[in-house]
Amino acid sequence: MRLTVVGCAGSFPGPDSAASCYLLEADGFRLVVDLGNGALGALQRHIGLFDVDAICLSHLHADHCVDLYSYSIARAYSPAGPQPPIPVYGPAGTSERIGLIHGPGADGGLMKRFTFESLAPGTFEIGPFRVTTAHMNHPVEAFGFRFTHDGRSLAYSGDSGETGELVPLARGSDVFLCEAAFLDGPDLPPDLHLTPGQAAGYATRAGAGQLVLTHLQPWNRAEQAFREAASFGGELALAHAGQVIEIG
Repeated sequence: MRLTVVGCAGSFPGPDSAASCYLLEADGFRLVVDLGNGALGALQRHIGLFDVDAICLSHLHADHCVDLYSYSIARAYSPAGPQPPIPVYGPAGTSERIGLIHGPGADGGLMKRFTFESLAPGTFEIGPFRVTTAHMNHPVEAFGFRFTHDGRSLAYSGDSGETGELVPLARGSDVFLCEAAFLDGPDLPPDLHLTPGQAAGYATRAGAGQLVLTHLQPWNRAEQAFREAASFGGELALAHAGQVIEIG
């Protein structure tokens, strides 16, 4: 498996990165995980515009999904003609939510560039990947993912506050891509985001091989995030746009 960080900025795009978007590849299959603000442009630095085989959305906040609308425009009005539908896996109501960006009539054509599958906790297949999903702790329905292929695994938290679901989801994973939007401080909301120290604690308890901190707020200092996660005993990295991680 190959993971490419297309965008890793939290809540909104930063000067050096689009919002959340990750490209996961194996056996020639290209899965896009989240497609937040600015991600569609950045994605084209890595693959062709119509080379995506499937899309997974962790939740329906704009910084994780809004460029699906832009992608519907591209697929509907391609100079080569409308592109065939590809599957989108997301929370219930994904089609309706994205269609609202366009307004009345989106379902008449734009949303037909995709087929929509509603996520639920469990395990299923997408192309060559075995995918396990679990509900995360966030103000809207949100999912974390574990992608397994050829004996290797990537766990991704999506957005979440503290939750007991993260340790089993990431247990023994080769790479744990975990959000760390908040730096440590007083009065942090318990059901919104994690700190780097909390991410390190989950990665340690899960026995993950590598922890990659992502969903980094553009106004936070990256070096401070790294220091706060230093309790993790395995390989530690900060996500950055264009980063490529070979998993196995």
